[in-house]
Amino acid sequence: MAAMLEEDDTVEAQALSTSLDPYGQLLKMLMPRALCIAIYDRKGMPLWLSDGTEGPDLLQFIEEALNSARSGDPDPSEREGFARSWDGDTAYIFILRDTANLLGVVALSCRDGSGGARPFHVLQGLLRPALQVLTREFVSQYNIGDLQKSLTTREGDLELLLEATGAAANSDNSNLQQLVHNCVERMDCAFGALLIPERNISLMHSGDASKQRQDGAVLDKVQRHLFAWAQVQRRTLMLNKAPPSNSPFGAVAYKILACPIRHGDQHVAGMLVLFRPMSGTDFNVRQVHVVEMMARKVSYVLHNAYDKNGLLTRPAFEQRVATTLGDGDNSQRHCVAYIDVDRLHSINENHGMHVGDDALSRIAECIRTSLPADASASGMSGDRFAVFVPESSLEATRQFVDSLCAQIAQIECLHDGKRIALSISAGVASMPATKYPLTHAMASAESACKAAKKKGRGCVEVHQDAASVVVKRHEDTAMVRALREAIANHRFRMDAQPIAQLGGAGAPRRYELLLRMLDESGQTVAPDKFFATAERHLLATDIDRWVVHYVLEILSSAAPILQGVGAHFAINLSAQSLGDAAFPDYLEAQLREYALPPSLLSFEIAETAAVANIVHAETLIRRLQTLGHDVALDDFGRGLSSLTYLKSLSVTDLKIDGSLIRDLAGNSRSQAMVTAIVQLARTKKLRTTAECVETEAILASLNQLGVDFGQGFAIGRPQPLEGIMQQLLRSKGGVSKPSESRLASRFSG
Repeated sequence: MAAMLEEDDTVEAQALSTSLDPYGQLLKMLMPRALCIAIYDRKGMPLWLSDGTEGPDLLQFIEEALNSARSGDPDPSEREGFARSWDGDTAYIFILRDTANLLGVVALSCRDGSGGARPFHVLQGLLRPALQVLTREFVSQYNIGDLQKSLTTREGDLELLLEATGAAANSDNSNLQQLVHNCVERMDCAFGALLIPERNISLMHSGDASKQRQDGAVLDKVQRHLFAWAQVQRRTLMLNKAPPSNSPFGAVAYKILACPIRHGDQHVAGMLVLFRPMSGTDFNVRQVHVVEMMARKVSYVLHNAYDKNGLLTRPAFEQRVATTLGDGDNSQRHCVAYIDVDRLHSINENHGMHVGDDALSRIAECIRTSLPADASASGMSGDRFAVFVPESSLEATRQFVDSLCAQIAQIECLHDGKRIALSISAGVASMPATKYPLTHAMASAESACKAAKKKGRGCVEVHQDAASVVVKRHEDTAMVRALREAIANHRFRMDAQPIAQLGGAGAPRRYELLLRMLDESGQTVAPDKFFATAERHLLATDIDRWVVHYVLEILSSAAPILQGVGAHFAINLSAQSLGDAAFPDYLEAQLREYALPPSLLSFEIAETAAVANIVHAETLIRRLQTLGHDVALDDFGRGLSSLTYLKSLSVTDLKIDGSLIRDLAGNSRSQAMVTAIVQLARTKKLRTTAECVETEAILASLNQLGVDFGQGFAIGRPQPLEGIMQQLLRSKGGVSKPSESRLASRFSG
């Protein structure tokens, strides 16, 4: 802003100086013996100088005159100017005013005659006509300058409104983020935000990127109070003065302009809010009008782009998909899901249409709040929904929709005191490279959804062509056989990936344990190749039992030394094990038998698995914590579906999903979501760990956002567990590798 003011001052001075030469020459004619004549503007910038050179004292007198005039309380005898003498010369300073406004200064210096210096009023009378016309010229030029500034400002407002129209018309978060950015930058604010909770939109921009965390903390302090005020007052809040300390806004030293987002007379759905430091200029009525116009435009378009359940309308959904397909690389994988609510007609007939509508609203809310980052959902018609998941594989999309099925099955929909069971059937298909990709993908997904209904409802089917189905069935059969043999013959290997404390010193001593299967030739098979098959064929719990037994056995051989060097290992538990009634008893029995120090071992449960098995998860977490073991909620933030369950899930750690971390360095939405997760974790006194930390840029961003730990290739790649243990034992001067024969004898027993 200071640079802008300096630029404005320079332009104003140049505009005035181009037309002041006649007035300077007139003054020179009236005072031919003057040593120096100078004209300065009201900010002390020289506009015209005669050929003479002003001395340092003359500049000092000019500054003195301007400071006195600006003070608002000048000496009455010197209101129109004064004379000062030095070394046989006299300076005459004439202050130009328009009623009460300071316009500029005319200064001249003369050599004193034999009779001494002439009185100030004598020269003032001589120069009065010239000073009067110069005053009028100043007034005219300043008025023109003010009009030019006003026109420039209004052109900026118009550009801002046009940008708002374009951003809102696309109804895309990246465009709305640009809208917030433009508001902050063009209105010279410290930071600002667009908050629309019912549309799952929370966008913030800081003028200084290094202060994003502090700005986010300020926003957290006041946004609830701002919403409460807007919902009661239903008008724009302009706060330019520091509020009292006991005010809800007294804790922040910012000027606030907050405009509610609403459509017509409807309730307040959100807010566009801007913040300026107290040292900045006040918000004014013009800026209030501009922000209100932007808010109305955004509100109108959002109202037409979303249905009553907060999902995109079908046209807006199709436009969103078309935009993504148009902007993205054709090689990227995109998927769609077609969702049909099971037996809605039965609910309507037996309980009434209002109950059916309530069920649809609850299901829509579950879909909306569970969407992965950048995914979109639409209420297509009646009891059908569509979901678009960009840059996602069929398997990843199927897993997301599977978790959605589990969440919807647990919705508490009651009527007359009785619970009404809800479920969905869904089909998933990839986006083909055809002329009409969305139409063809939705047709394929709908076909798969019908297959899911025939299979028994409440499940997900993936669309595949006939040849793919035969190949998939053959591969699935072979993998099940390989899994059974691997479990029976202990053909698994445990790797350990380091987890580093961000900003900490020294090598990592925390590790996540990762399972690898070995085929008949001894080659490694990654979990993404076999674990989905294991879950479909109910083998995941058997694998978890193997992992628990193996890890406890190998760690027990050197537990005291490992504890002494501060080592810590985390075991992953599958969703299937959470739902297995016998597994918690088995796990507790194993932990009690080996009696490892609790600080040596913790457990990780995927967010989707915990939510899908909330009751079992809550019970297992309590049992593990009773034994002293920490529990982390893994893949947190994939859909933020577990936020409402954190109160009952007494975990100790949140592991932030890699989809939010991979593009963290350049994606403002991911940064905002990670910031929100970190703030939530700190409120609940939980540790945070970022997964998929693959670059130094990501590491720097995580340090700035305050994440506690990091895990990924930029920190360390997975290595065999026994090799990691050898490194830890050597660092302590400990014992040798546990005997292979001893391990084999324990497992064969």
